[in-house]
Amino acid sequence: QVQLVESGGGLVQTGDSLRLSCAASGRTFSNYAMGWFRQAPGKEREFIGRILRAGNTNYADSVKGRFTISRDNAKSTVYLQMSSLKPEDTAVYYCATQSISGNYVHWGQGTQVTVSA
Repeated sequence: QVQLVESGGGLVQTGDSLRLSCAASGRTFSNYAMGWFRQAPGKEREFIGRILRAGNTNYADSVKGRFTISRDNAKSTVYLQMSSLKPEDTAVYYCATQSISGNYVHWGQGTQVTVSA
């Protein structure tokens, strides 16, 4: 099992930056690709991006160029650096481990990000 804990959310203004962290414990963190998702009220969960074990990343078009995912395997932590935030980025943000099959298996409890206009 892997336990994930997100942190770093909060209330910011349009145009601000924020960095979220996702700390993992349990099985070897470096074995997993990690994904970030978000869910706004009344909307379905949205894929934001992921980082593979080797550090390669890919992103949803909605955040490309504004969000950056990185990882520190020594700290068993993955980060989501968000810049040029918009009100539509308001959501609960989640991290998750991705299995070899491609499924996202372990999830954190989420952290709220609110961007005021």
